[in-house]
Amino acid sequence: MNTTASPWRLAARAERMNPSAIREILKVTERPGILNFAGGLPSPETFPVDAMRAACARVLAEDSARPALQYATSEGLPELRAWVAAELGRQGAAVSPDQVLITTGSQQGLDLVAKVLIDQGAPVLVETPTYLGALQAFAPMQPRIDSAASDDEGVQPDALAAQLARLAGQGQMPRFMYALPNFQNPTGRSMPEARRQAVLAVCRAHGLPIVEDNPYGELWFEQPPPAPLLARWPEGVIYLGSFSKILAPGLRLGYVIAPPALYPKLLQAKQAADLHTPGFNQRVVMEVLQDGFLDRHVPAIRARYHAQRDAMLAALSQRLDGLGVQWNQPAGGMFLWLRLPQTLDAQALLPQAVDAGMAYVPGAPFYARTPERHTLRLSFATAAPAQIDAGMAALGQVLRQALKLKA
Repeated sequence: MNTTASPWRLAARAERMNPSAIREILKVTERPGILNFAGGLPSPETFPVDAMRAACARVLAEDSARPALQYATSEGLPELRAWVAAELGRQGAAVSPDQVLITTGSQQGLDLVAKVLIDQGAPVLVETPTYLGALQAFAPMQPRIDSAASDDEGVQPDALAAQLARLAGQGQMPRFMYALPNFQNPTGRSMPEARRQAVLAVCRAHGLPIVEDNPYGELWFEQPPPAPLLARWPEGVIYLGSFSKILAPGLRLGYVIAPPALYPKLLQAKQAADLHTPGFNQRVVMEVLQDGFLDRHVPAIRARYHAQRDAMLAALSQRLDGLGVQWNQPAGGMFLWLRLPQTLDAQALLPQAVDAGMAYVPGAPFYARTPERHTLRLSFATAAPAQIDAGMAALGQVLRQALKLKA
């Protein structure tokens, strides 16, 4: 009898689980001296440590310590749900606190949406490219993920209409379309007002619901983005938000805003997953949010990222001049998207980049279907201008060598 053989059998859905390409790359960047432009990490310099420390002390005061450390309601702290609803109201979306479900990060929101809405083989539509974490959350439910044609303004409405008409004719309408209209991860692009109206018109005409993910919307530089899709079609949009980019990701605090018809099932899925998001964290955040703290805090984050974006744009212009590389100029968020000459493979070049002292994320893992292997993502959020310049100089060195070898 073989006593060393594993008695465990994986579920079919487990076979669909994949490691995060970004997390695997981050292991490499832990080497000393690597300039890391790979992780989508907020700058630690933006974390409100003093405000958090004071809030923790208030939450642990004698009268409130025991409730903060006790089990909590699955829906979330009522005061925090009301704050989220009011904040969306300021953006033009009429939301009731009863529609707000506090989650353990917005990534859990994606997981709950997948469990509630996706059957095996069910079609799901995503942007091209799209957020890698969403692909990871959807994959275990074994959907058929299709890509919607996209350009620098997001999903292309005419192509979407033709795609939906074709899928409807085949009896394969997607369960929903997943989109990040504001400063998208990975590309940094945003969907302007006219494009939002056109895409929403197509979705409403075909009865295609939308999962709107907005972790970066507050990180605008010159002007805030247009009103969310939620404000335009409340019964047809599930909205995901997060405190990770405006307070601290270690809190693991996000939220889902769902139509009343869907809310009970999302709540049941959350109860099965973790009972509730940590009540202590919710109470601490609610303490921090008192007295309009974010109105004072977030502008400093915007100013920092704006300056770092400008430093990266300047470094790219200087260090990659003449190499045939294209990049965008995001109006907010944390990311730039590069297109190398099509003869180059960003994944294959990554080891050389790390050897040269910098790291990025290859673009291929962000594609649901056919990847564009000459693309890559850079994050400017955690690097000082001098580091950005050094990193882009190293990238330019790698690309020059690769192009020379290809010639």
